[in-house]
Amino acid sequence: MEKMEIARLTPAIGAEIKGLNLADPLSNTGWEGVHDALLKHQVLVFRDQDLTADTMVALARRFGPIGAYPFLKSLEGHPEITEVIKEADEKINFGGLWHTDTSYLEQPPMGSLLYAKEVPPFGGDTLFANMYLAYETLSPALQQWLRGLKVVNRSDKAAAAATRVEQIGRIGAKQDARPVYEAIHPLVRTHPVTGRLSLYAHIGHSVRFEGMTEEESAPMLNFLYQHQIKPEFQCRIAWRPGTLTVWDNRCTLHNAMNDYHGHRRHMWRITIEGDRPV
Repeated sequence: MEKMEIARLTPAIGAEIKGLNLADPLSNTGWEGVHDALLKHQVLVFRDQDLTADTMVALARRFGPIGAYPFLKSLEGHPEITEVIKEADEKINFGGLWHTDTSYLEQPPMGSLLYAKEVPPFGGDTLFANMYLAYETLSPALQQWLRGLKVVNRSDKAAAAATRVEQIGRIGAKQDARPVYEAIHPLVRTHPVTGRLSLYAHIGHSVRFEGMTEEESAPMLNFLYQHQIKPEFQCRIAWRPGTLTVWDNRCTLHNAMNDYHGHRRHMWRITIEGDRPV
């Protein structure tokens, strides 16, 4: 029987899970503890893990069916895994802005797993923010108004699209990738398990409110983009080789810091299929 210790990272979000060797299959009790901790803390960190591609895939399947990133080729021999690499001579990193993964899909992922293979000697941290708190700290009147809005999300929004260019150029694009993906989702979504409400818009892929122009939408969206990343909503993950982080994509944002030019960073990522936001 596993003995799991949970150490919170900040009052707002995140926990480090100690005492588990994820290379070994989790017992049902151990898995329930991890799943419950993810729902409570939204971001989980596991240190000093020695995962192969096969053991990472097996672990990911405990969370649900594995999804696929629509633009990049997968790791050879393991279609479930996307490599996230920034070479020492590259200047733009993948995912280097506040976002939730692939919200331009009709059914965005419920969560993601990211495993550190090689990291810079300093920098390259990932920030996470709690979107439950981002919604709950708004005034009741604004909460009510926002609940009636939907947001158009697109894959070709310039800032986010730029972060994948070098990845596609080096790793290669998926043959069946569309030029552009677009989906419309509620600005305030209900978590399908916890029932809590959270903001579901971000600077990476959200373009405008449904039925409104980008110019009309910009003032409120820009306000929300700043509000949702307040420091008191955040935690920060410093990576080292063998670190695995799992997050709930339905109620968090994350931002991969791009502050390690001249050093290589190599990660494995797996996404877990999700439901259409409601």
